[in-house]
Amino acid sequence: QSGLPIRKITSIDIDPSCESIARTMNHLEVCEDKFEAITNDMCDHHSTADVIINTSCEHLTQEKYDAWLSMIHDHALIVLQSNNYKHPEHIRTIDSLDTFIEQSQIDVIWSGELELPLYTRYMIIGKIK
Repeated sequence: QSGLPIRKITSIDIDPSCESIARTMNHLEVCEDKFEAITNDMCDHHSTADVIINTSCEHLTQEKYDAWLSMIHDHALIVLQSNNYKHPEHIRTIDSLDTFIEQSQIDVIWSGELELPLYTRYMIIGKIK
């Protein structure tokens, strides 16, 4: 609903409960055939998208992240987020933006962090090296 010329958004999550929530939150875009939600392992989904967004890098081992990254085509813009929040489901938290950039293995165009009450949220945008 930003007004950006987006043709299609595909949300991929391994948790099946996310599919109906995503469709509900994006109901207008679903009706216009601009949004789809898929239950799948992101490492099994090949995409030709221009922009790839991963908002939960802390949930992936480095090996799983590397496998996922290897499937992204060279021209895609990659947006990554992670955090330093200690949680049992977070298996690859980071302690700094520099560490996140190093782990990302992409050519970074922009990076930043957001201090929140319980943790810091890190974000980087870039392209395949």
